[in-house]
Amino acid sequence: MPRRTVSVPNPNGDATSNFGEKDPLNSNGDPHTRAPEEKVELRKKVTLLRGISIIIGTIIGAGIFISPKGILKNSGSVGMSLVVWIACGILSLFGALSYAELGTCIKKSGGHYTYILEAFGPQVAFMRLWVDMIAIRPAGLAVIALAFGRYILEPIFMPCGVPEIAIKLATTIGITMVMYLNSMSVSWTARIQIFLTFSKLLAIAIIIVPGLYQLFKGETKNFENAFEVNTVDLTGLPLAFYSGMYAYAGWFYLNFVTEEVENPERTMPLAICISMVIVMICYTMTNVAYYTVMSAEELLASDAVAVTFAEKLMGNFSVAVPVFVALSCFGSMNGCLFAISRMFYVASREGQLPEVLSMIHIRRHTPLPAVIVLYPITLLILFLGDIYSLLNFMSFLRWFFIGVAVVGLIYLRYTRPDMPRPFKVPIFIPAVFSFTCFFMVFLSLYSDPINTGIGFAISLTGIPAYFIFIHFERKPKWFQKLSGQRLAFQPFSCCLSSIGYFCSSSCCHMGAIE
Repeated sequence: MPRRTVSVPNPNGDATSNFGEKDPLNSNGDPHTRAPEEKVELRKKVTLLRGISIIIGTIIGAGIFISPKGILKNSGSVGMSLVVWIACGILSLFGALSYAELGTCIKKSGGHYTYILEAFGPQVAFMRLWVDMIAIRPAGLAVIALAFGRYILEPIFMPCGVPEIAIKLATTIGITMVMYLNSMSVSWTARIQIFLTFSKLLAIAIIIVPGLYQLFKGETKNFENAFEVNTVDLTGLPLAFYSGMYAYAGWFYLNFVTEEVENPERTMPLAICISMVIVMICYTMTNVAYYTVMSAEELLASDAVAVTFAEKLMGNFSVAVPVFVALSCFGSMNGCLFAISRMFYVASREGQLPEVLSMIHIRRHTPLPAVIVLYPITLLILFLGDIYSLLNFMSFLRWFFIGVAVVGLIYLRYTRPDMPRPFKVPIFIPAVFSFTCFFMVFLSLYSDPINTGIGFAISLTGIPAYFIFIHFERKPKWFQKLSGQRLAFQPFSCCLSSIGYFCSSSCCHMGAIE
């Protein structure tokens, strides 16, 4: 499908470029001289340091502070839980390296959606896009936001528990703030993301340093009999891996903004590798620190693992830990929304989502409609189920399609061998990663059939949705007549440009805003 790209006349009537600056080719003010059309797109502002900040800032969110409980519960022992953490880190590194190759040979934003589109065509890509919009992305934001709501209120309600309704109200406020920030300014979004990245690394350090000090003092009683075989639950291991992979999730978000990365052939592989090494070290040391202070039973009984750790070791200073954790979760929400809004923008540009989602604010340079499209769905999911059911439900859909995208890498190696590949990984890395993704997904049908079945059913609804919304020529005549009424709304979309937006729809080409 062709991209939708147009130039935009200045709302004030001056001869300007797309970003409101005087056009040197039409600076004489002659109304009969038409300025040349330019492509309006998001600017390349992501350097190596900013790329590392995006990845680390998105990965280290709620997972390391919530997932230890889920991993220990489903793995069965302290030793096996540490093995799961290390294995998930290695597996995530394999996936990140695979995406580094995809990002350097397919220089388009959009992440999973773009790679599936290039490898397997629009039908499969739309199914990924469909479940992203109605399930994966709203559920992901809801899970992180729930952690934000719990931790931000923890100091206020100590030592009592936080009411569930208060958590969800605080969560709603957090989601609204993130949506507003990403809608108003790309620059401020990036600055706040860098600040939050340093804040969450500080929060990790507050846990690691005193924990390692306890370890050097000889506090190793919780590591005794760490690998008891009789406590390991093989059927629960897929869910333990889901929790661990969720904690590492975020290594792929730089691929969502590839078109905004400076020198992507060099920046993306370096940013991905450096970030993954830092995160793996932080996560392993953090979990070791937990077990120097808390037993397995105490960790399972805690609803906020990091806070319980701080209460035992730091006394009154423990009040500061929930604040750092909440900032960490906020940063993860911010980076996640910044990236996935670009996927919806790209999908609209490719013609698989409504035209309004490919509009960019001329003065603020933000894809505002693509940012706020998830808001109502996220709030709906927020008030359904608990955080762990959302986590397991989301993991099935997420890792299934990530596995499909990595299979696409292998497929492109054979169908398009002449494609330039500045960064190329050994074939066993994507093979092992994709096989493991599918193995966990199919095994989860036995371990958690309800959530997995719901996820599978939702993914299948993308098939009729594709033929209804994309293949217009195959629609019944009555539906074609109904769809034809959408033309009446094109002037409305195009007229948004007159109040400061850029519409990348074909109606702008037809002179609707000229």
